[in-house]
Amino acid sequence: MTTIILGAQFGDEGKGKLVDVLCRSADICARSAGGSNAGHTVVANGITYDFHLLPSGLVHEQCTNVIGSGVVAHIPSFFDELEAAQSKGLNTEGRIKISNRAHIVLDLHRTVDGLEEEELGKNKSIGTTKRGIGPTYANKASRNGLRIADLYTWDTFEEKFRRLVAGYRKRFGHLEGFSYDDAAVEAELVRYKEYAERLKPFVVDAVTYMSKATASNKRIIVEGANALLLDIDYGTYPFVTSSNASLGGCITGLALNPLAIKEIIGVVKAYTTRVGGGPFPTELFDEVGEQIATIGHEIGVTTKRKRRCGWLDLVLVKYSHSVNHYTSINLTKLDILDAFDEIKVCEAYEVDGQIIEDFPADAETLAKVKPVYKSYPGWKSSPIMNTTSIKQWSQTTVDYVRHIEEFLGVKISSVGVGPKREHLIEAEVAGQSVLDNKN
Repeated sequence: MTTIILGAQFGDEGKGKLVDVLCRSADICARSAGGSNAGHTVVANGITYDFHLLPSGLVHEQCTNVIGSGVVAHIPSFFDELEAAQSKGLNTEGRIKISNRAHIVLDLHRTVDGLEEEELGKNKSIGTTKRGIGPTYANKASRNGLRIADLYTWDTFEEKFRRLVAGYRKRFGHLEGFSYDDAAVEAELVRYKEYAERLKPFVVDAVTYMSKATASNKRIIVEGANALLLDIDYGTYPFVTSSNASLGGCITGLALNPLAIKEIIGVVKAYTTRVGGGPFPTELFDEVGEQIATIGHEIGVTTKRKRRCGWLDLVLVKYSHSVNHYTSINLTKLDILDAFDEIKVCEAYEVDGQIIEDFPADAETLAKVKPVYKSYPGWKSSPIMNTTSIKQWSQTTVDYVRHIEEFLGVKISSVGVGPKREHLIEAEVAGQSVLDNKN
């Protein structure tokens, strides 16, 4: 029985909290794509955990955590994050598995990531996290990448590694000005020979592992990283990540049995945020945007960059649904809108005087669209922050949530009304609307 949790916007929707809640009764929490460019925050028992490469299910002791074949892993970060989790009291013994087919992010890749951003220049840069994700996936697609399995045939690993360095030097020179000289090459090789031994207890054939788990009817939570609008195929290309952050990426990245998928939950923030470059139709450049950023604490978990903020874009979310086929929606941070007398929602785009229904495929057109807003009254006099039931909400709030459901054609099965794990109001029946709750 598999539940997939996916970001439905530009990322940072708050997936970590839902993963944490659902993992209370899960056997496995698995990552299928991306790397340490992800950032999921979980607040549990008064402790805040920031996960990047490790799955968020690590908080729950009965839950085994799998880093799948579609993930790219920076091994030093893996061990750093593991030690940080252990220092906060988490028992991780025997609870983390990493696929032997996952590709390795080298320090070399991180260096190249920064160089490629510099090549693009300030006005055309993608705004990556500079964590080496793009160059690693590029090597994967070019069929000259390094995988976890390569660590255990050392001569092959070293040969491939040196070939990578030689290739990048042809492009960028010797990289001495970027702290990747001959000494750095030899030092990284020494480190990886040591990492091979340290990593061995965690390494599994994830295809076999996940197949057996599915056959045993284990409850599997797939923790999506990034979000649909950052997907390499369906996002705002080229301002995207380098992996498939979509439903398809989950299936290929973990060798999931599609017939075992029970739920596909899209996580939607009650407004829209984005980190890095790229078009953003509802972005606000006024005091309202600043207010949303301040109240919502919109700072990136991974990059610490301030997030760009704007009103909820339902055109974008509807497009996201058409790709990922959500069975329900988790609406997060609705409480942040407590502060506003008027709330706007983008329900169409206008381009060159024409109303369009489709989400544009090219970034140039998307950058030109004008959002067509519909205004809704706020519920400032009846705030929902920290409420425990929709019976405590005003009719104005209920109507607003119901409108989102009707526009998207998907039930909202849970709503976030605060930062902690208990600040999640869930439907009484899985997959049904939270608005149908009787209590």
